[in-house]
Amino acid sequence: QASQEELKAAYRRLCMLYHPDKHRDPDLKTQAERLFNLVHQAYEVLSDPQTRAIYDIYGRRGLEMEGWEVVERKRTPAEIREEFERLQREREERRLQQRTNPKGTISVGIDATDLFDRYDEEYEDVPGSSFPQIEINKMHISQSIEAPLTATDTAILSGNLSTQNGNGGGSINLALRRVTSAKGWGELEFGAGDLQGPLFGLKIFRNLTPRCFITTNCALQFSSRGIRPGLTTVLARNLDKNTMGYLQWRWGIQSAMNTSIVRDTKTSHFTVALQLGIPHSFMMVSYQHKFQDEDQTRVKGSLKAGFFGTIVEYGAERKISRHSILGATVSVGVPQGVSLKIKLNRASQTYFFPVHLTDQLLPSAVFYATVGPLVIYFAMHRLIIKPYLRAQKERELEKQRETTASDILQKKQEAEAAVRLMQESVRRIIEAEEARMGLIVVNAWYGKFVNDNSRKNEKVKVIDVTVPLQCLVKDSKLILTEASKAGLPGFYDPCVGEEKSLKVLYQFRGVLHQVMSADNEALRIPKQSHRIDADG
Repeated sequence: QASQEELKAAYRRLCMLYHPDKHRDPDLKTQAERLFNLVHQAYEVLSDPQTRAIYDIYGRRGLEMEGWEVVERKRTPAEIREEFERLQREREERRLQQRTNPKGTISVGIDATDLFDRYDEEYEDVPGSSFPQIEINKMHISQSIEAPLTATDTAILSGNLSTQNGNGGGSINLALRRVTSAKGWGELEFGAGDLQGPLFGLKIFRNLTPRCFITTNCALQFSSRGIRPGLTTVLARNLDKNTMGYLQWRWGIQSAMNTSIVRDTKTSHFTVALQLGIPHSFMMVSYQHKFQDEDQTRVKGSLKAGFFGTIVEYGAERKISRHSILGATVSVGVPQGVSLKIKLNRASQTYFFPVHLTDQLLPSAVFYATVGPLVIYFAMHRLIIKPYLRAQKERELEKQRETTASDILQKKQEAEAAVRLMQESVRRIIEAEEARMGLIVVNAWYGKFVNDNSRKNEKVKVIDVTVPLQCLVKDSKLILTEASKAGLPGFYDPCVGEEKSLKVLYQFRGVLHQVMSADNEALRIPKQSHRIDADG
């Protein structure tokens, strides 16, 4: 937010500090020339409204990007942002020509009813009967890929295989989607399988108003019993900023009418739905609470009641790594019994494991389905996941240090050179501040501090920045903006990828003050709250 006058003042001050003619020592003169040129390059960028807008929004990578020559120089920062995003979209479209978007699901159904519901006396004479029989009774695998053909056309190839109790089949589908306008798209689908005949489908999406859209899906399924048509229409409307209302009508093999309301906020997700249809009619209410933690923990519960019976479900999910989310849900129903559903989302792949525990409502099955996953998760999190993530973070930090080692070394040399060039200016600033009982930086350190006893084995990594901070003092004030302090003159990053802080011990009006500031936190001194009590 600095004005042009403030930029000019800072430029003049740094030019006076780093001007080669002010230093007679050959080594200092060489270092001053290099820093003087860097200051000049920075001023050239920031003094031009266009390049400054690009740098403020996108940093150095924005300046290095091709295509800015087509942007009119009279444009505002907002217009420049729009132009940059347009250029990015064009490059993204070119990348889409060579990229697919694979998605897949693997589901493995497990029958574990022998754990809770068995007649022991019937198996006394059978070898190995002392162990419960746990079987995989069904499996499902599906996969799809997208291939952009043009900026508006996409081909989607998908297939699936299913088996249950020794019988199975599969199908393959090809869909061609075209974006017809900013308001809608259409999709043609062709499919075939070994259990069912050919399938032809048409799907249309259309925005009716800015707050309302409609989706229609027509299908013709050919089989040995003849042609079975199907039609599904969904009308949706934004009821408010966080709430959507849906009306669905389905005609065909399982005709039904369904209405639902979905409210999604930052901390919760609520759904209520009512369906009237053949063969199932039901009412469902579900609620999900989103915890605002780094693991994105969510706790959910639902109640579903209809002609098929009543089902109560509750569970939780949590992020276990950068691209993986693990969830578990307990389902208790009449007459369905008790089941445990475990789901792992890994990027665009989903792994689903429904475990059927019992056909009856047994308290022991509900207890173990609830407590078992929690115990296993916390044990795995402590013994496997947490050490793995810690090791992965260390590897990433080490890799980051290796890739930036030469750059950090150069920044360190520039910072050390800047500190040597500041000595004379700092001496004059200290003399002036002492004369007025002003602001004198006694000691200042920047880097990683370890104050927590639980982290006492970690190594402290700090650098002395007393001279650079004193050089920034003007009229008994020191003001640092909200930005990483590693970019200040005389500073560099002593611990890449780790949390850093600035600790300052300073004297103002003859009284000692002390403050600790986070790396990207704004800092303004002196302040009364920084004062060190004489009693302490």
